[in-house]
Amino acid sequence: MPDLLDLETYNYQLPQELIAQYPLPDRGSSRLLHLDRQTGDVSHLTFRDIVSHINPGEVLILNSSRVIPARLFGRKDNGTQVEVLLVNKLSDSTWRCMVHPGKRLKTEQWIEFSPALKGFVSMPDEDGLREIEFSPAQGYWQIIEEIGHMPLPPYICRIDEASDRNRYQTVYATEPGSVAAPTAGLHFDSGLLDELKQKGVQIRYVVLHVGLGTFLPVKSERIDQHKMHSEYCTVPKETAEAVNSAIAGDRRVIAVGSTSMRTLEVSPMRAGLKAVHTGLTSLSIQVIDSRSPAL
Repeated sequence: MPDLLDLETYNYQLPQELIAQYPLPDRGSSRLLHLDRQTGDVSHLTFRDIVSHINPGEVLILNSSRVIPARLFGRKDNGTQVEVLLVNKLSDSTWRCMVHPGKRLKTEQWIEFSPALKGFVSMPDEDGLREIEFSPAQGYWQIIEEIGHMPLPPYICRIDEASDRNRYQTVYATEPGSVAAPTAGLHFDSGLLDELKQKGVQIRYVVLHVGLGTFLPVKSERIDQHKMHSEYCTVPKETAEAVNSAIAGDRRVIAVGSTSMRTLEVSPMRAGLKAVHTGLTSLSIQVIDSRSPAL
């Protein structure tokens, strides 16, 4: 029997050529694998077919966090280029960040990102994270929105493009703060969400800003020795009420992706959710591989 705490247990081979580098033009045309948990039957569908697998009255939970242009490229006083990845906001003008390559910043110093924006970067802490304080403190975010780059995941082997500002984002993203997209929701479009609403599906939202806790590599040999970083999340009152009502009525609550699922899992006491761990029948819709037509 495999040791589920051993990191090696989770290793698998995913050929690089099967990882799509661009999304399909139509979000809903991505592939969908459906497993019938009662019969064990497997069906290969397109994502739009998901409408027929969600019933009226059931609750669909979406993470409305919005990806920010968190990658910044700047230069030291001597002209050396460095990359700064914003991780989470600490104060009005200060962020926790990662610097690459870190060895190029051996002392705290100013980094210039544009003639209108610079930041003072501290020395790293024990996790390799630094703090950056932007100047000017007022209006700096508008500049970042213009010059920042979308933080595409490392398995996307290309630089970000203008289209990624829209496509590496769910259509319902409203709350800025994530440094990686909650990818399971990328395949919904407005038309598909309208179909679900017309069918009587209740769509509710949570917010979890994806940070280091989601994408930082596991370096320990056992996953129980891995240090998890905290992430901001919240469950609105109307979402908690819908979940509680569904549980009471023995209706499914469907969490789209791991970010929505773990927000519900950790929020009972804070958000007024009742017996989420034991009473919630959950289906986590996790679309992992969205392939291009050429594959």
